[in-house]
Amino acid sequence: MRRYPSDMADAEWVVVRPRLPAPGWMQGQGGQPEAYCHRAMLADFPPWDRVHEFFGR
Repeated sequence: MRRYPSDMADAEWVVVRPRLPAPGWMQGQGGQPEAYCHRAMLADFPPWDRVHEFFGR
């Protein structure tokens, strides 16, 4: 993953992660794991459709 000066520190990630939606597959609703790390979705630029799928639930 590419690093940027504005990237979240590990301590910041610990605060943010619990506030993100839990994927359906982790809640026993089927589906498959995402192809992109949740942290990367906030810090990098994965394909827009993957980000929309994750946050658009």
